[in-house]
Amino acid sequence: MDKSILIGLIGMLLSACATAQQSETEAIKATIKNFSNAGDFNDAKTLDKYLDENYRVVMNQLFGSTEVVIMPRSVYLEKIASKEFGGDSRDITIEKVLVNGNTASAKVTFKGTKMTFVSIVTLVKHQNGEWKMLSDVPVVI
Repeated sequence: MDKSILIGLIGMLLSACATAQQSETEAIKATIKNFSNAGDFNDAKTLDKYLDENYRVVMNQLFGSTEVVIMPRSVYLEKIASKEFGGDSRDITIEKVLVNGNTASAKVTFKGTKMTFVSIVTLVKHQNGEWKMLSDVPVVI
């Protein structure tokens, strides 16, 4: 096989892989933005669509605690619905997305009028191709 054809084929393969990776990254970012937006509007019903069944918030020594507190999905949704959480117009900055097969993580800054925090979020890709939030590990800044 001619070297130029082989190099061209390798280039096309790398380009296809990069495009697929970019598509996954965009889908992950969309999930994070939709998650944030639903929380900002205290829309627990919409928020529920973006959470995996195993979703949890992991709070490590937040708000004066000296322990790690894990809040399950059901409690988180209740707090959003009751407006104890959420209801803030936040700007989000997604600094880095790492994709590892059907799992991804991202470092996200949620800057609101009430509070700003930086989170490491983990997402999982379901069999239908949808990315869902699995965990949120925030640090208040």
